[in-house]
Amino acid sequence: MDPIVSISNLSKTYDNGHQALKHVDLDIESGEILALLGPNGAGKTTLISIICGIVNATTGSVTVDGHDIVKDYRLTRSMIGLVPQELTLGAFDTVWNTLCFSRGLFGKKPDPALLEKLLKDLSLWDKRDSELMSLSGGMKRKDMWNLVRRLRESGVTIILTTHYIEEAEEIADRVGIVNHGELLLVDDKQALMHKLGKRQLMIELGQAVTALPDALAPWSVDLSDDGSTIVYTYDPHNPQTGINGLLQAVSESELFLKDVVSTQSSLEEIFVSLVKGE
Repeated sequence: MDPIVSISNLSKTYDNGHQALKHVDLDIESGEILALLGPNGAGKTTLISIICGIVNATTGSVTVDGHDIVKDYRLTRSMIGLVPQELTLGAFDTVWNTLCFSRGLFGKKPDPALLEKLLKDLSLWDKRDSELMSLSGGMKRKDMWNLVRRLRESGVTIILTTHYIEEAEEIADRVGIVNHGELLLVDDKQALMHKLGKRQLMIELGQAVTALPDALAPWSVDLSDDGSTIVYTYDPHNPQTGINGLLQAVSESELFLKDVVSTQSSLEEIFVSLVKGE
């Protein structure tokens, strides 16, 4: 199956000389949620703006469902919706007026029944007196992500840029990491955590120590600053984790073992390590 969005050798250099994107190649499948993560200034907004036809690329091409966004701009723009972080209309305008205005931009006819259903799905319809709520309130973040999931289930493709990394971890099918205008990697979320995620065994001691016994040296463990926890970082996919031997060595060293907890690297930790080049 051909990708719904295909980005090839895309670069953007602004008039001030800043190169916001550097030879980005990316295929996005129909009906998937792709989360683009990166620090401020990484190039995420420029990439989205080019796809939506707001910014012109310096080099490269983008196609949507096989149609070039420059040559077939009318068709491709009618297929793309953009939800910006900030609204450019009046903050206290009604959502009804905003939706009607947006439909007009895309040449769509008024459809009151459809708009009413959409507003109820978004929790932006005041049920007490059937009046529309303003854009300053209404929808909760949890409700929004439930709507995003329903859109994906209906076949809509979603490119998500967010600073809430835990939400990307929860909702995305694939994750792309962008930094300094480069697409560092794109991978299935679970595969990414499988390849790059680390697991730590936190061995809490009943009594703090100032140094670790020499018998624990083969495991390259660390001691917490307060001396109460032994931290062992390992690859959870390696069958030879060495955990059994470590726990036995701790016991034989006459250290009082109070508790053992295993933790998995989060997507945020993976993201930070990639951006820092660790």
